[in-house]
Amino acid sequence: MTALFALATSLLWGLADFGGGLLTRRVPALTVVVASQAIAVLVLGAVVVATGGWTEWGPQLWFAVGAGLVGPVAMLAFYKALALGPMGVVSPLGSLGVAVPVGVGLFLGERPGLAQFAGIAVAVAGILLAGGPELRGAPVQRQAVLLTLLAAFGFGGVMALIAEASSSLTGLFLALFVQRVTNVAAGGAALYVSVKRGGAALPEGSGIGVLWAMLPALAFVGLADVAANGTYSVAAQNGPVTVAAVLSSVYPVVTALAARAVLKERLRGIQAAGAGLALVGTVLLAS
Repeated sequence: MTALFALATSLLWGLADFGGGLLTRRVPALTVVVASQAIAVLVLGAVVVATGGWTEWGPQLWFAVGAGLVGPVAMLAFYKALALGPMGVVSPLGSLGVAVPVGVGLFLGERPGLAQFAGIAVAVAGILLAGGPELRGAPVQRQAVLLTLLAAFGFGGVMALIAEASSSLTGLFLALFVQRVTNVAAGGAALYVSVKRGGAALPEGSGIGVLWAMLPALAFVGLADVAANGTYSVAAQNGPVTVAAVLSSVYPVVTALAARAVLKERLRGIQAAGAGLALVGTVLLAS
């Protein structure tokens, strides 16, 4: 069950990242984050009411609030790093956040078997290579590296926090709702400040109608991200966190394959090798 839900997490996160990347080509990244998460809040609110999840209210929800505060910061840092580039360096570095939940699992006493340790090493190597790292000839700004590392450990922190925010299915719905409300509040405040400072919330010359036209895509990105957090939480609660975290971090492979299928982007040799290694590591971990 751990492997199944963790791989579902990678699929959902990979597709959400791909969809979000396409949307940010047309609309500022912060607007995409706020709009997609606002849709998720509405859906999750209905789910919480329908399932009675509000009765699970308790101090553990502070973990969800923490995840909701860390998430937007990590996402914005990652988008900024991608803008500074090169993406071939930023993308693989962004996967290093898996070290946070793996470290938490080891700290709490988890001791994977030899095959699983080997699977962790192979899978992490594959994840890094799947991003297509530029090993030479790519000037890298120090700011891009620092922002990417901030984003990576922020993403890892969200994984660790959301896994602690609930202990039941209805509690998970409530935790995800609280996380998303916090996401929208924090992201909305950042968007307001950005606009006040002269930044753009929408493409120049367009109105709110552009968001209505993109509503299905925004809904997909927001709900896929929510679902990924949910499946990761289930995976981490039903098996070793070390295994769940690594298998859930194979999403760069999914994003690369989606770009290949939809945008006809060619996979570089190093990306194909990384995807293969990630698959081998997945098999070892699932064992």
